[in-house]
Amino acid sequence: MARTHSRPQSPDPVVKRPKTSHVDIPLDPTGHFSNDLFDHNSTAKLHAAYKASNPFKYAVVEKLFQDDLLKKVKDECLSELSFTEKETDIYKVNQTGDLASLNYLTDAQISLLPNLLALRNALYSDKFRSFLQTVTGCGPLSGKKQDMSVNSYTKGCHLLNHDDVIGTRRVSYILYMPLPHYTLWQSDWGGALELYPVKEGPDGHLEPEAMPSKSIPPSWNQFIFFEVQPGRSFHSVEEVVVGGEGEDGRERLSISGWFHAAQEGEDGYVPESSIPETKSSREQLTSTSTTFTPYPSDSETPHPDHPLSDEHKDFLSEFLNPVYLQTRTMETLSTRFASESSLELHSFLAHPLAEVLQPRLRELDARDGLGPERAGHIPSHTSGTSGAWGVRGPPHKWRYCVLNPPPENAPAGAVSPRAAQESPAEILRTLQNELFPSPACRAWLAAVSRLLPLSHTVQARRFRPGLDYTLATSEDKDVRLDVVLGLTPGVVDSGKGEGSSSGTNSLASALDDVRGWQAAEWGGWECYMAPHNEEDDPAIYRSGTRSKPTTAASPDVSAHSPQHTNGNGNSNSNGNGTTAHSPASLDEDQEMGEEEEDSTLLTVQPGFNRLLLVLRDERVMRFVKYVSAAAEGSRWDVCGEYEVGMVADDDNDDE
Repeated sequence: MARTHSRPQSPDPVVKRPKTSHVDIPLDPTGHFSNDLFDHNSTAKLHAAYKASNPFKYAVVEKLFQDDLLKKVKDECLSELSFTEKETDIYKVNQTGDLASLNYLTDAQISLLPNLLALRNALYSDKFRSFLQTVTGCGPLSGKKQDMSVNSYTKGCHLLNHDDVIGTRRVSYILYMPLPHYTLWQSDWGGALELYPVKEGPDGHLEPEAMPSKSIPPSWNQFIFFEVQPGRSFHSVEEVVVGGEGEDGRERLSISGWFHAAQEGEDGYVPESSIPETKSSREQLTSTSTTFTPYPSDSETPHPDHPLSDEHKDFLSEFLNPVYLQTRTMETLSTRFASESSLELHSFLAHPLAEVLQPRLRELDARDGLGPERAGHIPSHTSGTSGAWGVRGPPHKWRYCVLNPPPENAPAGAVSPRAAQESPAEILRTLQNELFPSPACRAWLAAVSRLLPLSHTVQARRFRPGLDYTLATSEDKDVRLDVVLGLTPGVVDSGKGEGSSSGTNSLASALDDVRGWQAAEWGGWECYMAPHNEEDDPAIYRSGTRSKPTTAASPDVSAHSPQHTNGNGNSNSNGNGTTAHSPASLDEDQEMGEEEEDSTLLTVQPGFNRLLLVLRDERVMRFVKYVSAAAEGSRWDVCGEYEVGMVADDDNDDE
């Protein structure tokens, strides 16, 4: 279940601090760094490697600091700092506050963190900033605007694709302290920094490829840095699949942040240009639009008050549970939808279809190496992409599998009955191409929603564990009717039926046995978030503190602004787990979060044979949470979006 944490006490009374404060940095911190780091030949070699690197320019220093200093820093981080678990659509991480706040500690408090302070001051010293400029050619960097925190990735933590672009950031960095420090971090433990090549998208802007071309696992005292570039520096952090309660203390601990461009009053300051040449991933995400297919102009327009025709009932009877075709049932659903703007209908598909589809989806996962036999390991990015399925990106917006077009020599006629289709992919294709766009389905939706579907877009989707998700997007102008048929097989426990707990009727026993999807352990939930305030940046969303969900099916998460986290999980979030982060500092954001209301409108866990209908107002955000590698199979659905209009009464046609 999604967890909540009490707010940690700051080491200093709450003080609103300026982001650019005076910092007492020693003139020569050379003794803190590894030997020969600033040697001319070493710097020249690193610069050459930086220029030749792909898929974008980055550099790796295998040993940055003196080992004794870093061990002391690690000990101070674990013993003196408080970590808060944060979760949004784009990441899950445990994080401290902004270490710029060290400037405001008392002498007594500083005495608890002398090595961490020394390391921070060394990083932002003139000498090290000059070193970074020489390697990257990035231009003058600020010494007074500091931006860093300590991050702990334990089991289930991750950070999805983004390019880090926001404000005056120039160089993103991460310093690794994986635990235990005496153990070599294994690549199959996850936590690698993944770098993505780019291609030109349909709108002419650069966007990341669906799969990374470089993966760098963490190692002790390793320092990775790269210049932040709009539309180019796309990266992510692979989910960590080890650690957690009861294990041996393995975690991906790091110090990470950004170097900013020189600020006003510093040498080399240059005012920011107002219009960047390339769109950042945040800007691309907020400009997302959907392409719809209109219904034929000569097709009959359904009316909510008219009963389904016999022809429509005959067509739908092969797909739908007959109870949902009964007039009384449809009237009841219509009344409830008018009141609540959403419905979740269980056992929606007709029994013959559901009976064959669920086991076949399980078998397909097992065949593709995505079933429970994987034992929580992260699959290859190519898993499940052979045959009928292919990956859909770009991953700074979404990544999941969709059905490839059928081969040219495929038989044209429909198989009847539909349940006789041999492959689960073909059954899903039937739902995607025949049921959802059909005039009969349009008439059924009109009767239940009392809205007129005008156009549609439909996809059968497969979200693979350890790989797939969608990030929060919204429509700025129009209302949408979302129709999602969940087809994710339930959990099967040895010796028990699917979804069952035991032979007892004990509620406590049943709750103890809830795990996986319904316990919010595996992600994959569909979430709707309220729109931002008019005065906010369109990519910034905040809400109040998270209350612990009353049921396992109601985790609270937040929408994101991806450029408010760096490539290492660093964010300027309020830290309570429900809100998207804003560019404000951590302490400031916490104060704002306490005064705001929870913006989560609806959260629905994956399930099998459940239809979700949601009337989504303009600017309401929607996403499917990343599916954890711990999941014992893929999250499946058929997702339809409909542009809708109101049906005018006959006597009000001129209104």
